[in-house]
Amino acid sequence: MLWAIHDSNSTPKSMSRATGWTAEVENLYRFQQAGYRDELEYRQIKQVAVIDKWPETGFVKKLQRRDNTFYYYSRNRECQDKEVHKVKVYSY
Repeated sequence: MLWAIHDSNSTPKSMSRATGWTAEVENLYRFQQAGYRDELEYRQIKQVAVIDKWPETGFVKKLQRRDNTFYYYSRNRECQDKEVHKVKVYSY
């Protein structure tokens, strides 16, 4: 994971769009639905060490939006093929 090797003040160097579905794209989709760039930004803003994930799939289970409401996600894929191109993939 890219976010694990950078300090807490990291900003992305570039951005591209996802071209196909992967588990990483699925989790990025969930973070971006909740209003965050990716897991790194979520951890910086919410100051959390652990993010709830489904043990079977590793997909994000629950995220707190910036307005403090929660998004709860299924253990199954939620990012449909028609949505994949909207997901932004950041490089640090």
